[in-house]
Parts: sequence; C-alpha cells; structure tokens
Amino acid sequence: MKQIVIIEHLEPKVWPWCLIEYKSISKLIPKKNLWFTNIHKKSKELESLAKVSKESVINLNLDKACILDPDAPKTLTPKEAKEIKYFIIGGILGDYPPKKRTKVELTSKMKSTIVRNMGKKQFSTDNAVYVLKQIIDGAPLSKMSFQNKATIKINNVESIELPYYYPLINGKPRISEELLKYIKNKKDF
Repeated sequence: MKQIVIIEHLEPKVWPWCLIEYKSISKLIPKKNLWFTNIHKKSKELESLAKVSKESVINLNLDKACILDPDAPKTLTPKEAKEIKYFIIGGILGDYPPKKRTKVELTSKMKSTIVRNMGKKQFSTDNAVYVLKQIIDGAPLSKMSFQNKATIKINNVESIELPYYYPLINGKPRISEELLKYIKNKKDF
C-alpha cells in the first residue's frame, strides 16, 4: 500500500470505543501508512499503532488528498483511488441519526480537497477504513455486501442495536472481537 490513511480525531478525547476502533484500523493499515491527527494528549498506545500528530489535517496542506464524507455527491472508485495519496476519514463516534459532522468539521474547511463517499450510510471508523482498503485494492462499492444495523446480544434478556452500516464477511457483519467484548461488559449506554 502506497497511500496514507489519515484519521482526523474529532472527539474531545480518545474514548475507549475510539481506541478499540483505532486498534482495529491498525490491523488493516501498516503503521507507516496510518496517521492519527488532531490528537491533543500524548498516547504511547496510539504511537505504537501509527504516526500521531497534534496538528489537524486541515493545516497540513496535503496534495492529492481525498476526504471520505458520506454526504459527498460522488462515490470513490478503484481507478480514482489509485491517483490519491492521502485519504482522510473523520474519527467520529457517530450519532443516530447522523449529524453530518464530517461535512461540518472537515469538508467545509478543506474546500480545495477532493471529496468522495463510500455510499451514503454511516460506517464505524474502522469499517470505513476496511471499505476504503477494499476499494484501493480494486473492489468497487457495488461488488461489496453490507448490512444496515447490527444487534449485539448482551445476555439472555438484553441486546443492543448498533445503527451503523457494516460490510459483510462470510455473511456476518464486520465487528472487532475487542469491541464485542467491550459492549458486552459495558454497564451503561
């Protein structure tokens, strides 16, 4: 992989859920090709996964960069992905319904940057990177399978529905084992 994937952290801190997703991303993208930007507190754990910067991607003036925003009018194609050097994804714990934070916090502030979607639905950050990697590797979005929402069984009585869009692997939604464990052990939502 020659491209750089940049996660612009857009939360007030690195919440446990964010860290789980960032670890999941690091299993998809080699450390030399992964950057976490807008990280204000030093983190050895994040530094073990990627290049980490306090600087916002907005201030980096990157050439051949693309913001991945569900609200963008055009969909990223494998052919176009080959020409892009930097892919920018918002590190956002999503809201339901979505609040279009990528558009507000990145796209609107980086007007000269290419903006593409990977469909109009909201992915978790790690699944956005998974789908991006599939596109970079030559798979068009139309050839991938997805599931809208995932229900996680907590115990015999309780379950939680995650309102995101999930790529399917062998017919099952892609969710990291660490995230499943975290959800099942979390006391409140």
